[in-house]
Amino acid sequence: MMTIEVEVEEEVSEVEAATDSWLSLGIIREVIVKELVELIAKALVDNTDNVQVSQIDGQQSTILELKVAPEDLGKVIGKQGRNIQAVRVILGAAGMKLKKRFILELIEKD
Repeated sequence: MMTIEVEVEEEVSEVEAATDSWLSLGIIREVIVKELVELIAKALVDNTDNVQVSQIDGQQSTILELKVAPEDLGKVIGKQGRNIQAVRVILGAAGMKLKKRFILELIEKD
């Protein structure tokens, strides 16, 4: 039992060390933000296959275009826009940490 725990702890520390070095690049952090938006959107919609997030980078800001099926648009927006606003608040907090502005645009997929 002890051997398994030690091996798992070693693997976790290796992954953490690799992640720390990747995160220092800054590029990986923006990819993680994009994947976070995609993960949240897939949790809200019925048609997860139709969720697509594209990223347009600028020097000081990044535009994230979230494309969902027309029937899932309301689920992503939420009542009185609460869901989409919550995602934008998360992006704002992440942007403060990364010193970059994230703009989320919701697009109806054809």
